Amino acid sequence: YLARKFFYLWAKKTFGQVLPSKARCFYDQKILQKTFGEWKEQWTVCREKKLSLRAYNHYRHLLLNLIFEAWRAYIRQQRGKRNKYYVAESHAKKQTLLRTWQHWLVYVGVQRTKHGMQSVALAFRERSCLRISWALWRRQQYQKCSGQKMNILALQHWAQSLQFRAWLQWRELYLYSQNEKQKDNRAVIHHQHWELRRCVGAWLGYLNLHRVKKRQNELAQEFHQSRTLQRCFSNWQLSWECRRRMHAHQRDLEKQAARIALWRVFAHWKHYVVLCVEEAQQCELAEKHYKCHLLVLQKYWNCWKSRL
Repeated sequence: YLARKFFYLWAKKTFGQVLPSKARCFYDQKILQKTFGEWKEQWTVCREKKLSLRAYNHYRHLLLNLIFEAWRAYIRQQRGKRNKYYVAESHAKKQTLLRTWQHWLVYVGVQRTKHGMQSVALAFRERSCLRISWALWRRQQYQKCSGQKMNILALQHWAQSLQFRAWLQWRELYLYSQNEKQKDNRAVIHHQHWELRRCVGAWLGYLNLHRVKKRQNELAQEFHQSRTLQRCFSNWQLSWECRRRMHAHQRDLEKQAARIALWRVFAHWKHYVVLCVEEAQQCELAEKHYKCHLLVLQKYWNCWKSRL
């Protein structure tokens, strides 16, 4: 005990307050602490590089997915526009063909009506001309026969001098009757002409009224067709607007789903970063605990050495 005591006194006077063993142990601890700090810094840098590389790869993959989805939506939209354009073009061609066919049917009906009316008018004109010619021929023939008879009677009356006055009176009466007959015939012809004119006027009025009614029917049919076409176009426009809204809503849902997926990925990444930080803190706590344990061990080692 005295030798050990005097040895410690000699060591303190020779080496000072710090013993070589304590200096060596402190030097080893510092070297170990410095080496562990550099290793930890290198490990943190490598881990941050790995995390940044993984985040960049994830961001690039997500960006490529978004670009692909946008391209698919654009292709779908273009395809829908092309299909709508084809449907509209076929519908326009059908409507144009239908209008042309209807106009052609109307034209054919008008031509048939005109031909029928023209044939009726020609037949009526032929009958009227034939009736007038027949009446004139009969009148001329009757006048001719009457003239011949009058000549024979006049010759006979001239031959019979005794009956000259009676013949004159009879002739006057006959001429008067002929004049009356001619007046009657003229009155009948005038009445026939007036009746014919009235019939022709009534027929022309009926024809004009029929044309007006036909034009009104055509206008009503065209108005009904235009209303039907407008109603069909409005229904098609409403259905197209509904489809466009559905596609827009679907695109919004897809964008919302992409945002939710991105938010989930970011949450997973944030949780992963938090776990990494907690792991680093646990490593730091373990390191501190290890250092404390080493200090305790060193203390007990020094005590044991001092006791030994």
